[in-house]
Amino acid sequence: MKALTRSRLVVAAAVAVATLSLGVAYASNSRSGTPASARSKACVHGTALLERNKQNVVAYYTHAFNDKQPEDAVAKYVGFDKPGEDLDHSGEPHLYIQHNPLAASGAPAFISFVRNFTAAFPDLHITIKRVIAECDLVMTHGLLTGAAPVFTPLGSKVVDIFRLDENGKIVEHWDVLAAISPTSANGNPEV
Repeated sequence: MKALTRSRLVVAAAVAVATLSLGVAYASNSRSGTPASARSKACVHGTALLERNKQNVVAYYTHAFNDKQPEDAVAKYVGFDKPGEDLDHSGEPHLYIQHNPLAASGAPAFISFVRNFTAAFPDLHITIKRVIAECDLVMTHGLLTGAAPVFTPLGSKVVDIFRLDENGKIVEHWDVLAAISPTSANGNPEV
């Protein structure tokens, strides 16, 4: 039997704390044991609805940026506030909560952002490589090119997360992006 060294004890304690933390976080999400996101009216579980959400997100993203048609993309793929609500504080009926710090919330702000960005970088193009859907969320992983020097000549890897409503319409957005590295220790592509 191996001796219980200080480092093994630290690892065992860390694993125990992590396991306990996950259990507490899961339990605190819901008294029924079901995560809050899975109880949402917008949470879909069937393959057909998840595929619909994925297709809507890809169409929205590529139509707005690649086709440079943000107004049409909003009209087709962005959801609406409930009567009497203005959750994105845009003053108009579409609901689009934005978490990108460079863009304001609201469909008009999205349209303006895309218009300005594609005017500054007319060769801008998003190539979506992966799409993952769960519940009311869709995540894309892609390569953004055509905006050097902002995104470097190699482009940028970008992950976007969209939340959709029960009708498969986009109502919220988060993103993360970083420049593609000029070298790789493993030779594998980043996107």
